[in-house]
Amino acid sequence: MKKIISLTGMMLGSYLGWWLGEKVGLMTAFILSTVGAGIGLYVVRRYAKHFLE
Repeated sequence: MKKIISLTGMMLGSYLGWWLGEKVGLMTAFILSTVGAGIGLYVVRRYAKHFLE
């Protein structure tokens, strides 16, 4: 279950980063997508640790 939640967090963070970065350019979208995936993974893992254990 944690892996599915982690994947979902990464996808949502990546999408949000891409959406914000595409207003500037393709490379910015790629970089913000990567950063967003990391932030999404961090937030979801903290949530899972607190609420699922």
